[in-house]
Amino acid sequence: MTLPRPNVFASLLTLAFTLTLSACAALSRPLATATPRPPTATLIPTATVLWFPPSATPSPRPTFAPSPTKAMLVGLGPLLFRDTFTSPDSWTTAASDQGSAAISRRRLTLAVQPGIYLISLQQELTLSDFYAEITARPSLCRGADEYGMLFRASAVAYYRYALACDGTVRLERISVSERHVLIPTTPSGDAPRGAPGEVRLGVWAAGEEMRFFLNGHYQFSAWDPNLPSGTLGVFVRAAGETPVTVVFTDLVVYAVTYASPTPTLTPTATPRPTRTPSATP
Repeated sequence: MTLPRPNVFASLLTLAFTLTLSACAALSRPLATATPRPPTATLIPTATVLWFPPSATPSPRPTFAPSPTKAMLVGLGPLLFRDTFTSPDSWTTAASDQGSAAISRRRLTLAVQPGIYLISLQQELTLSDFYAEITARPSLCRGADEYGMLFRASAVAYYRYALACDGTVRLERISVSERHVLIPTTPSGDAPRGAPGEVRLGVWAAGEEMRFFLNGHYQFSAWDPNLPSGTLGVFVRAAGETPVTVVFTDLVVYAVTYASPTPTLTPTATPRPTRTPSATP
């Protein structure tokens, strides 16, 4: 048998020794551990969120019809009078530095300076039972400034249906220089607040009963026997520190045939007799 050459044998011994050292080095290293993965979460089905749930259909409520305004305008008859404000002689007029009442272009214009009260009366009417309407257009008006309609009027006494420029309304009786409040100041959604504005005033009168309207809407009623008849008129009053100007147009008057019932009087309590205690014996 032929032996390998010495140099080849040495090479084989070197290779074997190298492989042995590599194996030992590999055994001396710590074994690598695998990084654990988090378990996969199992999805649990959840209820669907309804952000805008449908509301239950409510049961319809009974509808209550309010009493119509026409029910308050009873006994209306034919048209008695219409004034389109074409004749300056039909109304009392005035002109001064403090105020003026003038008819022009089919309208009656009342204008006053601060602190001044001015009226204008129709010269051709004498009315007892009637329904009258007139349109008022305040062009300068604010706060407590007033305007409105006079009825059953004379130069010294009349009823005054007054609107203030703060959106309130009231009724008064004027006798010479005395003022009697029949309906106190009452807020109304139909009364213009300030200017410019427009409102249709209506007054229904039959006997002692009087009913009042704005823009065809019923406002209130009053009873008073003191002034049975008279003419119609208008007024303005500047209560503040600024002038007031109001334009009136389209006056119509209808007959009224109606027997107004006597209002029920509020009973008054009768005072009990006071007993004098007897003296102690």
